Amino acid sequence: MALADLERDGHGYLADLTQWNEDIAQELAAEEGIELTAESFKLINFLRNEYINNNANQPNERNMVKGLKSDWEGKLDTKALYKLFPKGPAKQAGKVAGLPETRRKGGY
Repeated sequence: MALADLERDGHGYLADLTQWNEDIAQELAAEEGIELTAESFKLINFLRNEYINNNANQPNERNMVKGLKSDWEGKLDTKALYKLFPKGPAKQAGKVAGLPETRRKGGY
């Protein structure tokens, strides 16, 4: 199924996170003007796992860094996350991950 066939909210987030796959992620990333890397998918998969398996948890940047540090090549800090998702790792990576829009302060 292509991204154009999926239901989305007014901000472009998927209405049903179970319809997400890596091809959909690539299409969402293209809309956002970013290119996904192996590190991008580490963050995306971390966010999906937290949301699906941890009571709909949507971690902030500090907790993303903490949760990903052991599986990251090189230095990991919030700057590294913003290089991957310049409009904000919580909102932009969450969107590409097929998750609902986070209600945390900030964003775009």
